[in-house]
Amino acid sequence: MDIMSSRISANLKQIRNEKKLSLDSVANMTGVSKSMLGQIERGESSPTVATLWKIATGLHISFTALLEGDTMETEIIHKKDIRALLSDEGQFRLFPFFPYDDNRRFEILQIEMDKDSCSSSSPHEYGTEELIIVSQGTVLITVGEKQYTVEAENGIHYMANQNHIYKNIGDCTAIMYMVIFYRK
Repeated sequence: MDIMSSRISANLKQIRNEKKLSLDSVANMTGVSKSMLGQIERGESSPTVATLWKIATGLHISFTALLEGDTMETEIIHKKDIRALLSDEGQFRLFPFFPYDDNRRFEILQIEMDKDSCSSSSPHEYGTEELIIVSQGTVLITVGEKQYTVEAENGIHYMANQNHIYKNIGDCTAIMYMVIFYRK
């Protein structure tokens, strides 16, 4: 089991135990099957980004609460040491550079999207904000029913308590940096 799978496994189990929830309860809250949750907790399955979002939203926790490990005071983060979370058959890669911390209430992610790739996210908790800067390429971002084209070196900010979709509509791999801010 790699480090990220181990973290996800341990964190899911700890969060479930702290909330005194059975696997059945978590399955009902998240829409993720009991068997899949059990496999994740045992480290037998690596969940997709979409599955992690379902779990986080259903449990009312941050996305990276499932990913975080022990923290240090000062640390250089090397992208090569971060296990990418994949969706859209590996064409959408999410790198959790700075996972959520209760003292900060935000997380910072780097996202790489191959040409024509797409990823959707279900609504987050009320008050959750997403701030995105596109550093390369062009991304079509749908928030609710509205679409916004965000080109390189531009950004977008929106309330994430509604469906939102990211689609690379440019001619190259799109790279964007995302800050997700969680209100308490």
